Amino acid sequence: MDLTNPFVLATLAILVVVLLYAVMLYNQLVSIKHAVSQAWANIDVLLRQRHDELPKLVEACRRYMQHEQGTLEKVIQARTAVAQARERSDVKGVGQAESALRLGLGQLFALAESYPELKANESFQHLQERITGLESGIADRRELYNAAVNINNVRIEQFPDVIVARTFDFKSAELLQFSEADTADVDMRALFS
Repeated sequence: MDLTNPFVLATLAILVVVLLYAVMLYNQLVSIKHAVSQAWANIDVLLRQRHDELPKLVEACRRYMQHEQGTLEKVIQARTAVAQARERSDVKGVGQAESALRLGLGQLFALAESYPELKANESFQHLQERITGLESGIADRRELYNAAVNINNVRIEQFPDVIVARTFDFKSAELLQFSEADTADVDMRALFS
């Protein structure tokens, strides 16, 4: 190979530029993949915190809500389902279990309105505020997670990123979605009839 030949030099320069560009794309895809993992870890922290608070809330309610054991059991079952899906890293399962849990918590808080002693209980008030704050944090982090997932999924499908993504087996990530029932208003009449 004659390195003084302009054609050879141009070819080598083009190969070096292409290689550097491929390395740059690879590094960007790795960074995006880790942003998705970090966003999920942020949600996971809040899910764990809420997981730890829910038994305390149910126990505080159990003392006052003797006739509402079914609602309390639904909250505990949903809590378990969220924990199991989270441990399996099953994003879709977390979304489904979260929907059930949020519905159960909505019903629990709505039913608590019928128990003035419970509403006045300082422990219940603190737990309700704490869980409501965690719910808000989960919603915020879910939005960030879904944005990171969207960036990841778009980038691994765009040209020329798709070449690097397929070569190094970058995978698409799943959005964390809650059911329509989770975002709907609670039917107060149905709860008290």
